[in-house]
Amino acid sequence: MSTTKIIRRTKIKRHIRKRVKGTPERPRLSVYRSNADFYAQIINDEEGKTLVSVGSLKDKKAHDASGIEQAKLVGAAMAEKAKAAGIDKVVFDRNGYLYHGRVKAFADAAREAGLNF
Repeated sequence: MSTTKIIRRTKIKRHIRKRVKGTPERPRLSVYRSNADFYAQIINDEEGKTLVSVGSLKDKKAHDASGIEQAKLVGAAMAEKAKAAGIDKVVFDRNGYLYHGRVKAFADAAREAGLNF
């Protein structure tokens, strides 16, 4: 990744994080995508604690999938773990990535599995 892409994403990320804060009632759902894998975590920013995390690296089925399918599997797993932890409403933090492709597929899958944002 070139430095201009990194700088652009960092600026967008800072702009988003000024407005998006995770509270105990509505924690923040943050995503990260690398070239090979997709990760997400639910964070309570007031306490600075990660409540739930999920990633394609830990899940063999998701790790073997690629692209959008991988993001869908991680999205469904995130919603499942969030429900088990008693979380049903979150705010979505796309972490500077465009709401397109894998990020959109993750969000749609999480919504279909019952997570509200």
